[in-house]
Amino acid sequence: MLTADRCALVLGVDAGNSKTIAIVARSDGRIVGWGRSGCGDIYGAGEHSALDAIAEASYAALREAAIGAGALSAVVLSAAGADWPEDFDVIRAGAIARGLGPNPVVYNDAIGGLRAGSPDGTGVSVVCGTGAATGARSRDGRIWHSSFWQVPQGAQQLGHLALQAVIQAELGIAPPTVLTPALLRYLNVPTVEAALHALTARSLSSHPDMKSLAKLLLDVAAAGDPSAVGVVAAHGRALGDVALAAARRVGLIHEPFHLVLIGGVFRHPSPVLREAVAARVREDAPDVNVIHAAFEPAVGAVMLALEHIGIAITPEVRATLQATAPPADFFAT
Repeated sequence: MLTADRCALVLGVDAGNSKTIAIVARSDGRIVGWGRSGCGDIYGAGEHSALDAIAEASYAALREAAIGAGALSAVVLSAAGADWPEDFDVIRAGAIARGLGPNPVVYNDAIGGLRAGSPDGTGVSVVCGTGAATGARSRDGRIWHSSFWQVPQGAQQLGHLALQAVIQAELGIAPPTVLTPALLRYLNVPTVEAALHALTARSLSSHPDMKSLAKLLLDVAAAGDPSAVGVVAAHGRALGDVALAAARRVGLIHEPFHLVLIGGVFRHPSPVLREAVAARVREDAPDVNVIHAAFEPAVGAVMLALEHIGIAITPEVRATLQATAPPADFFAT
């Protein structure tokens, strides 16, 4: 750990599938620059494109802060795609090659999400955005992240589940659902067959993004449609199962711990998914403290960077981070 410096500047980056966000902050928590680019997941965009996206967002944040990378005391990259040890090496080497400091620190994006919500940086995070990630960190420093242990469970999969519910209702396999007219309105088509064609036809040059159907599913679940509620609740229980596995991996399962829910899907007004995750975890860990993260994952990366140079995340630092953070629409997908 470096010596704390009250004039230090740090860079925190959240590299995700939908977007990459970089933030420069002072050691008192004041955010002085931010930047945004595309997919920063080396599995989603490919190694070079993802690393270029991380650099692009970082350069934009540095320009806004009116500093060069040489002025940074710490760089933390919280990255989707930081799954295997060689992935960490690739991301670290790529960041160095692109001028982001001599010693950037890399975490899986679930750990940045955990730090964004947990008061002390420990506990379990469930990150639900385009994809899903689960991370855990114990008080003695053990870290685990789900990576390829976890079946994708984010907006992309929710979209496919919404379509499946409509198909099953149309075929008479399942009861009718309000999802059907909602999907037809959304796609502006007259029948379920036309909707299925719009989503799958080889002859079409482009198809609607399946992750966009996740909001539709959550909207219908919020209105109480039994089919939609059942799909979302089952999805939440599956996320809760992985959260419990993460808690067991780092030895948290037999003690109270923080459960951080973070990511764009959890920001939907409907409580069905959030409540299903929490209910499943409470079955095995009744004393869990459920937290809906107030900060974006990129701010969690900044917190990790500040801690790397010896700065404690005090209530004053948290308040300054919150007061100077980019506007909410900057983070919107």
